[in-house]
Amino acid sequence: MTTRVIIVDDQAMVRAGFAALLAAQSDVDVVGEAPDGAQGVELSRRTHPDVVLMDVRMPEMDGLEAARRLLEPPPGVTHRPRVLMLTTFDVDDYVYEALRAGASGFLLKDAPPADLIAAVRVVAAGDALLAPSVTRRLIADFAKQRPADRGKPALRLKGLTERETEVLTLVARGRSNGEIAQTLVLAEQTVKTHVSRVLTKLDLRDRAQAVVFAYESGLVTPGE
Repeated sequence: MTTRVIIVDDQAMVRAGFAALLAAQSDVDVVGEAPDGAQGVELSRRTHPDVVLMDVRMPEMDGLEAARRLLEPPPGVTHRPRVLMLTTFDVDDYVYEALRAGASGFLLKDAPPADLIAAVRVVAAGDALLAPSVTRRLIADFAKQRPADRGKPALRLKGLTERETEVLTLVARGRSNGEIAQTLVLAEQTVKTHVSRVLTKLDLRDRAQAVVFAYESGLVTPGE
């Protein structure tokens, strides 16, 4: 199955370089490029990509606002692509807000080419790009800097079983399904089922939002 991708970045050379790299992959089809968030949203509505590579900082409309519009579309718009944020900085509050809005993760622009290709495949498969330690640090840093009203998130936790709460805790600590299975002595398929139930019960889109929720609810605290 081919993954349809669009690239939204205000730097033409970045767009061209990423497009050439991804187009060379047999399982990726680059279906368009846009120089700012507004045009990126319009392009996505028109081409229905599976994954949008979205720069964080752009003129006209930044990547955060564009991601929100794609992930929370207006009535009548059913297409919601996966959004992978691109940033020059390893800690950026725009990225954190994008994760809260439902983006599937982020990638540094200077990451090795193989990482970009792998990231697109991971996100297209429905997973969140949370493996890099820098992502966990970003979420922890901004959860600490922004002590939110944790009442409502904490109440939502009460709907989880004890096992589901354990699984969510480990997801928030950046563990893969295989690592969670080893820790809890469960089959990996069982872990996948628990993760799916957690996302459904908490009305979360993917693991990225689950990690943010776990910090904001107080289930996991920065520095643990």
